[in-house]
Amino acid sequence: MSGFLWGELDLLLRLLAGMAAGIVVGWERTNKQRAAGIRTFGLVGLGTAAAATIFSEPNESDAASRVVQGVLTGIGFLGAGVIVLRRGHATPTGLTTAAAIWVTAALGCAAGLGDHAIVLSATLLALVLLVIDHSV
Repeated sequence: MSGFLWGELDLLLRLLAGMAAGIVVGWERTNKQRAAGIRTFGLVGLGTAAAATIFSEPNESDAASRVVQGVLTGIGFLGAGVIVLRRGHATPTGLTTAAAIWVTAALGCAAGLGDHAIVLSATLLALVLLVIDHSV
């Protein structure tokens, strides 16, 4: 196979890894009937993987660092939109979903930069945390 084809396959695998990580986390949120689910999380994972992939070359590490910083800061606005203060309740809801959106953005960035070990292990750890019941 030519170098071009390998590069395109690597790009596709990075984007799929980011999207898959988002889908896994979103699946758990969908099962708990939360506001954000598979589509939202899949899009966050895919979008952040795409943003990180743009500057994933070894000679662009400074630019990649700035992109990841901007993505992880900006994704907080999406998470903030999920947090709601219900009338008559002192505590907000949606904090776990907002945190999961932020984690999914980090997973997407790791996928976009080609660090599949972090994507796999952190996705599994996030899923474990989301599945754990409040009583633990």
